[in-house]
Amino acid sequence: MGEGEGILELAQELAEVSRLVEDDDVATTLGRFVSRVVHTVPDCEEASITVLVGDQAEIIARYHKTTAAVAEPARAPLDQEMVKPDGPLYDTLTYGEPHRISDLAADHRWPEFAATAINAGYRSALLLPLPAVTGSAAAFSLYSDKVDAFGSTSYDIVLLFALHAGVAFDNVQLFNDSRSLVEQLRTALVTRTVIGQAQGVLMHRYEITSSVAFDVLKRASQDTNIKLRQLSADLVEAQNQGQLSAALRKFGLQTGE
Repeated sequence: MGEGEGILELAQELAEVSRLVEDDDVATTLGRFVSRVVHTVPDCEEASITVLVGDQAEIIARYHKTTAAVAEPARAPLDQEMVKPDGPLYDTLTYGEPHRISDLAADHRWPEFAATAINAGYRSALLLPLPAVTGSAAAFSLYSDKVDAFGSTSYDIVLLFALHAGVAFDNVQLFNDSRSLVEQLRTALVTRTVIGQAQGVLMHRYEITSSVAFDVLKRASQDTNIKLRQLSADLVEAQNQGQLSAALRKFGLQTGE
């Protein structure tokens, strides 16, 4: 019963932390993950998420359980070591290969990385690729001050977090892309509306067809080097202010009436 309740609670936490909030960006959303994983995974002292931008690794979310200022000088060099091309994290980002380092003092594959992590107070680490499908390489990094901290149980929990973080990583980017597209469509709709209004002004003024009015607006835009939308908006505003004749003269649209 206790185990079932724990699984249910974890599932609820993951669902909540994955929920997109208005104006969330990738860093904000994934920041919730690294904070929650540190407080959920036993013996986890630090967690971070790193993305590969071009050929440069960049840490976009990071959380320490110990926030004491005295710990920062020892941890700061680990930031630089984590993103070096010859380290295990870069290897995970590039090839999608997970690395579980049970004892940093006994592992000799990445001596500089291990020495820096030990100096920061850590003895074991877990590096996992995030299963994102947007084409952006990302990785989860966890550190502990205990040897062999990330055993089978912790590993399974971290895998759940990694799966949800990958989904959130995709969703935030898709959400932002969709929102950008909506804004572009909204701008296009406003532009089309104001141009249509300007066409109507010219059609009424000179008794011309819609296509002829549009050609007149395009030619005036080219001749005056003013964007079509701005020129149209100025004409509509001038019509509303009772200053249409002056605007037509300004844009070279006044006839010999």
